[in-house]
Amino acid sequence: MQIESLINTELLKKFSEVRKTTENLCQPLGTEDFVISVTEETSPPKWHLAHTTWFLEHFILENFDKSYTSFDKEFNFLFNSYYKRAGRYLPKSGRAFIGRPSIEEIFEYRHFVTQNILDLFPFLKGKELEVARRILEIGINHEEQHQELLLMDVKRNFFENPLRPSYSREVIQHGFQPDPVWHTFHAGLVKVGAPADDKKFSYDNEKNQHQVWIESFQMASHLTTNKDFIAFIEAGGYENPLLWLSDGWEYKEKEKWKYPLYWEKQGHSWWIMTLSGMAPLDLHAPVVHVSFYEAHAFAKWRGCRLPTEAEWEIAASKEPVIGKFLESSGLEPQASRNTHETFSQIHGTVWEWTMSPYSPYPGYKPLSDGLSEYNEKFMCNQFVLRGGCVLTPQSHYRVTYRNFYYPYMRWMYAGIRLAKDLT
Repeated sequence: MQIESLINTELLKKFSEVRKTTENLCQPLGTEDFVISVTEETSPPKWHLAHTTWFLEHFILENFDKSYTSFDKEFNFLFNSYYKRAGRYLPKSGRAFIGRPSIEEIFEYRHFVTQNILDLFPFLKGKELEVARRILEIGINHEEQHQELLLMDVKRNFFENPLRPSYSREVIQHGFQPDPVWHTFHAGLVKVGAPADDKKFSYDNEKNQHQVWIESFQMASHLTTNKDFIAFIEAGGYENPLLWLSDGWEYKEKEKWKYPLYWEKQGHSWWIMTLSGMAPLDLHAPVVHVSFYEAHAFAKWRGCRLPTEAEWEIAASKEPVIGKFLESSGLEPQASRNTHETFSQIHGTVWEWTMSPYSPYPGYKPLSDGLSEYNEKFMCNQFVLRGGCVLTPQSHYRVTYRNFYYPYMRWMYAGIRLAKDLT
């Protein structure tokens, strides 16, 4: 019983810390900032605050607290994201029009649910406690995902504001990044993924650990830089259809892409929108806010390719999990300064596109307890990204973590690490 009580205490402590962190991330925002969402890819900060709370209310309190009375029954419609088993939900395009409830009421809702969770767990026993604890751990990680999304969405919103406001006063430090060297991996069977019986948390899409055959390949020690990508632009990379996948070319033409998202050219100088406002582009910092299509075209232009996620995981396993994450970063990717054995900035800094489609691993089993819709339904038409970024909480990250986005998306912190076949 003492061990079980200790587990509960540590889990609830982590829960309280994560809830507080989300609210702290909102401190720089004004009231008006909470309700804006400028694209259908993004959501208003107010929605993130409420949705992460709804998740806990719906999957824990409504299932395990027989005396629980919901804060507001309409919130199940407003703040459910896509869980069809939970009932009707507001289409994503409608999230930007939720003027009411007020942000004050949303914070009241958060504190109400947080306190009810803390009050509930000491009374749960046996199997009920085991299941509730498992769901709470998912709820904690779910909220950490939304901390990253919230900041990415704020940046997207601020970019559309003609004043280009700043969220943070962090000063971006420019630096120098050396040219990459190529590290070789020889053909063979490798193990990837999280073991099914691993006691550490991982999502269902990271399991089960399995064997993959890889051919001999090489991977770059450093991320692709802004300077590298400018060379691609100046060489006519955006105008050369031979470099582009067919869907990528059509999307680029429709959206009139000429350079990465958030870039602007003023005279002869490049600038970029950051969470600290507009700033001169650091040529030696990793390129960020590129789509899979752009990453693929750049790699082809360089005579390379993107790594598979199995190749990436084997390479990343050679580095300790040390990097620039939410807890230690200036909120924007910066030139490499961290020490590394083989691969610089492979943990944190930017999510790295792989050429692997997002699909289930062999023996995949979706989450239980009403959460099967969490990952499984998205395993189509998306690509895997690895490595975390400067907005990812480090406590949320692990080498086996599989992120996924549609190939046209650019507002997330996605960059490029090159690979090539060994011939």
